[in-house]
Amino acid sequence: MSDRFRVVIVGGGVAGMAIATRLGNSLGRSGKLDITLVDKGFSHVWKPMLHCFAAGTAKNENDRITFISHAAAHGFRFCYGEVAGIDRANKRLKLAPLEEEDHEVLLDERYLDYNVLIFAIGSRANDFGTPGVVENCIFLDNIVEANNFNERFRHAVIQAYGRGTPLDIAIVGGGATGVQLAAELHKALDIGSLYNFTPVTPEMRVTLLEAGPRILPAFPENVSAAAQKQLEALKIKVLTSTMVSGADEHGFMLKDGSRVDAQFRVWAAGVKAPDVTRQMDGLECGRGGQFLVRPNLQTTLDDNIFAVGDCAFISDNPLAPTAQVARQQAHHLARYLPGFIFNQKPVPDFKFRNRGAIVALGDYNGWGAFADGKTFGGGFMHGLSARLGHMALYRQHQFELYGPVRGMIACFTDWLDGFVRPPVRMD
Repeated sequence: MSDRFRVVIVGGGVAGMAIATRLGNSLGRSGKLDITLVDKGFSHVWKPMLHCFAAGTAKNENDRITFISHAAAHGFRFCYGEVAGIDRANKRLKLAPLEEEDHEVLLDERYLDYNVLIFAIGSRANDFGTPGVVENCIFLDNIVEANNFNERFRHAVIQAYGRGTPLDIAIVGGGATGVQLAAELHKALDIGSLYNFTPVTPEMRVTLLEAGPRILPAFPENVSAAAQKQLEALKIKVLTSTMVSGADEHGFMLKDGSRVDAQFRVWAAGVKAPDVTRQMDGLECGRGGQFLVRPNLQTTLDDNIFAVGDCAFISDNPLAPTAQVARQQAHHLARYLPGFIFNQKPVPDFKFRNRGAIVALGDYNGWGAFADGKTFGGGFMHGLSARLGHMALYRQHQFELYGPVRGMIACFTDWLDGFVRPPVRMD
């Protein structure tokens, strides 16, 4: 076992990868820290692009980063596994047994020792206990779920082409994920129709259900109104102030007694932490399961355990569960954690700097909102500025992880790939 100070990071999303990469580059390569990243998958993707992977309009083979190769290049180790609990007294992280699909155990329960533990396990959509949702709906919280959706979507499109029948999709949740997915699915079918699969493109009927009075509630009202107008122009039905009371294999039941039937039922509403947070040896959690943390991102009951991103909740200053918040918190912790480790300096309080938000509706339109409420995009060239801004954020993320040289190569590779592959996944 290594005698070096051990930092274990659980979760390879935006925050976890940023912390592991920065600490690995500065202290892992030199041997000053033993850094381990734990994740239940083998690759990292930028979560704000999951709706593109689900629709097949982005090629996740190019856009995902393999943990093993990235760890080797940046001075940290990768451990494949799913966290099952911790022993805070002995500073040990427990990993669940690793099983195959037939439940054959490949690896028994394992343990990792740590000196500092960082949780960056993200969040999931919140079904709020609505009957039938877990059993009958598709979630898009990770790349596995996005790929599963895409496979089912492509098969359903083939059936719709062959039978000449419509394809019904209902999406619950009018936030950025639900709105962008609705537009991206429409874009996928538009692109697919150019390949002359059959003479007649099937009808795709998409319904977006939002419990609140407007879609995109995190954006100014003028953006919400413009986005709804754009979706309706694409023949996407938008239902606001619509409460879902249950789901079955044929669709959604609404609180007013009516139904919305759909072959595909997607749940993209609400946010909660993974259920495992409540099994972490008594660490305090909020209503949504997030770890309660102090303003400096330390958990309230243990100075050696930190939480960042969607799985963390600062009671004194709650922040939205966005990639922007996760990224800034990761940079803050990567900057000040070495002083905490080597010089016993307290980690200062985190201060969020709101850079605004961007929503892009495929190639159809896009808007951005600054922190002061001013907006941009829409109208001129169908919101090109906002859509380019959304892509710029993704490229920024790539450059942070890859570095400038490999980041440029990744951009160039994506550009070349556009000449030899169809712009939508066909197989």
